[in-house]
Amino acid sequence: MNVLVIGANGQIGTRLIHKLRDANHEPKAMVRKKKQVSKFEDEGIQTVLGDLEKDFSHAYENMDAVVFTAGSGGDTPKSQTRVIDRDGAVQAIDEAEKAGVNRFVMVSALKADRDPDSWSEAMQHYYEAKSAADEHLRNSDLNYTVLMPGRLTNKEGRGKVELIQHIESTDGRDITRDDVADVISQLMDEPVTFGKSLDLLQGETPIEEAIKNLDDN
Repeated sequence: MNVLVIGANGQIGTRLIHKLRDANHEPKAMVRKKKQVSKFEDEGIQTVLGDLEKDFSHAYENMDAVVFTAGSGGDTPKSQTRVIDRDGAVQAIDEAEKAGVNRFVMVSALKADRDPDSWSEAMQHYYEAKSAADEHLRNSDLNYTVLMPGRLTNKEGRGKVELIQHIESTDGRDITRDDVADVISQLMDEPVTFGKSLDLLQGETPIEEAIKNLDDN
């Protein structure tokens, strides 16, 4: 598949680009700054400039799928979180529909689909933005997957996860960015993940098996 990665310069996005290529997909890295282009082009990866605050429809040319893994960052003002995590994501979904790109994977956040009363005051604006974008995707005609990882770490990936539609108890677990990228690369063309919102934490099930097990849920 030809896969547009929005937010390719981020920590998950950079990992994902390489995992997609290793899985015989053809990734296209969408980056916001010219100085970021060589990071990917020097490795032979197709790259396109695109700003979520402007028109980035040109990035969708000849794409089969989109992964939205852009994020505003923990130190970003609340207003910018809404611009990137909500408005930018909504525009990315709408552009996919216009371009006839049927597959869309959203990297959201654990608890974004929970009762707002469970959100901390400090994070409420973040979860509100994520929740609104996720709901817009669910109401689209796309073959979507909303992936909701827990707290992210930069530890080495273990290749074993818990991936289900609702994790009742997180038990203080987290998930490596490496494993998040691995999960995305493996579920890209798996119909069993279409139309699902999936919680993701470190677990004891190999990723390939965890995806196949979704057939039973």
